[in-house]
Amino acid sequence: MWYGRWGGARELNDVFLRVCRGRADGRVPVWFMRQAGRYQPEYRELRRRHSLLDICRQPSLCATVTKLPVEQLGVDAAILFSDIMVPLEPMGVRFEIREGVGPVVAEPLRDARAVAALRTLEPERDVPFVLETVERLKAELDVPLIGFSGAPFTLASYLVEGGPSRDQRETKKLMYGRPDVWHALLSTLTGAMAAYLTAQVRAGAAAVQVFDSWAGALAPRDYDRYVRPHMERLFEALRPLGVPRILFSANGGALLERFGAVGADVVSVDWRVPLDVARRRLGGVPLQGNLDPVALLAPWDEIARQVEAILAEGSGGPHIFNLGHGVLPETDPAVLKRVVELVHGKGSG
Repeated sequence: MWYGRWGGARELNDVFLRVCRGRADGRVPVWFMRQAGRYQPEYRELRRRHSLLDICRQPSLCATVTKLPVEQLGVDAAILFSDIMVPLEPMGVRFEIREGVGPVVAEPLRDARAVAALRTLEPERDVPFVLETVERLKAELDVPLIGFSGAPFTLASYLVEGGPSRDQRETKKLMYGRPDVWHALLSTLTGAMAAYLTAQVRAGAAAVQVFDSWAGALAPRDYDRYVRPHMERLFEALRPLGVPRILFSANGGALLERFGAVGADVVSVDWRVPLDVARRRLGGVPLQGNLDPVALLAPWDEIARQVEAILAEGSGGPHIFNLGHGVLPETDPAVLKRVVELVHGKGSG
């Protein structure tokens, strides 16, 4: 049973949680990264009246947006609708979300003084709207809710670069040139994200996902030196919560073994690494993924072929069907629903 402050008990579809814990029983759960968003007419209508951050800050709206794909698509998990930058604002970071660009930071952090000025995050005081949304969703959903945060490296990248960057030039300059400042920044972010995720779980999140979207820009030796100790600390801080911990990175194939070693219970794999190859490299760690989101724009026969190939590649162990990145805005909601039905049909029995 599922209980919460905002309602009574509900039956919980827990196949997602069982697979996260390595209990593959022939059923393949499915959910989609960015499964709530711009491809949905209802969301686009809301965005005509509210900014993304406005939605994040209003629990009733945020809960509605989070639930939409569960109700419409039949997915096996919900993920909190929010943005990885939300907990950074009360830490003293001024930013905006620019359409088609992403987070843009007003004053990039590139020295010890700026890092030292970051405030300690106190989730119950600083982001109560997030926790109220989680409490509402726990009571209203019949599937598990996934809480999430950005990973320390990815958050640091936005803070240092001032916005999205593919080559991570300023980030690496700080990392290599001032390792003391770099480690101070990542230590601060690690503590903040541990507190943020812990608060989400205490409010009702049944699993957490850490998005390290930019870690694939690092050489393995740099990941080991500059990032891995902080990721190990983050996942160890979350371990006593007893909920599945998922790690996602885009284009992180060179780091797969490291992702499996930092403490993640589930590793999300993008389309650049076949799931059977990832399983050989990661051993018994449950996998999540890994359809290319662009494939959802193809004719249905091609989509079905790719979905079935991924199910076959993932069949050697616990597997959660997902995309290798987020749903694209031009995706047809009806196609996503057909994918869910196909996964449920092929992955059961």
